[in-house]
Amino acid sequence: MGKDYSAYADEELILMLREGEVAITDFIMEKYKNLVRSKAKSMYILGADTEDLIQEGMIGLFKAVRDYDYGRDANFYTFAELCISRQIYTAIRASGRQKHAPLNGYISLYAGTSAEGENASLLEVLASTTDVNPEDWIIDQENVKRVEQAIEDQLSPFEKEVLDLYLTGMSYTQIAKVLGKDEKSTDNALSRLKQKLKKYIKVSH
Repeated sequence: MGKDYSAYADEELILMLREGEVAITDFIMEKYKNLVRSKAKSMYILGADTEDLIQEGMIGLFKAVRDYDYGRDANFYTFAELCISRQIYTAIRASGRQKHAPLNGYISLYAGTSAEGENASLLEVLASTTDVNPEDWIIDQENVKRVEQAIEDQLSPFEKEVLDLYLTGMSYTQIAKVLGKDEKSTDNALSRLKQKLKKYIKVSH
C-alpha cells in the first residue's frame, strides 16, 4: 500500500518530490484533476473539444509540478491554476479554431464575471457605466453579429485576447498572468474594449 500524502501541504509534497519520492507526481495529478476539468469547462466556449482541453490542462498541471519553485512562486494551487489556464489557452490559439466562438451564439452575451465575482453577462458589462438596464438590450442574432463584427474590426489583437479570457470568467489580474502582461495594461485594455463595444449594442427604447 502506498504512502498517504493527503496530510501534507502541496508545497511540502513538491519538496519531497524533488528529494526522490516520484509517486507524489501521480498523487498531485489526481488531486487536481477536478481543477483541470473546471478550467476546461470554463474555456470550452472559446472553441475546441472538451476532452482535448482537459488533456492540455493535465499537461499544464504536469508542467506546474515540474516547474514549481517554492522560493519564487505563489502557493502551488495558484501556480498550478495559472499553468493549466495558460496551457489550455495556448492550445486553443494554436488550434486555429478559436474565432471568437462565444459570439457565434447567445452564450457570448451571458458569460463573464462581475467585479463582485458573481455571474454577469457581456451586456451587463458593457452597460455597467450607463443607465440602461440589461433587460432593455435587444438580444438577437443580428445584435450578436454586430458585436462580433465590431470585435474583429475595432479591437486590437491584445484586446481580443483579453476579451476571450474575460468571457471565461477570469478577472483582469488572472488574465494578465495567463497572457504574461502587467495588470495595469490588461485592465486598461479591458476598459477600452468595453467602451468600443458598447456603442454596437442595440437598445430597445
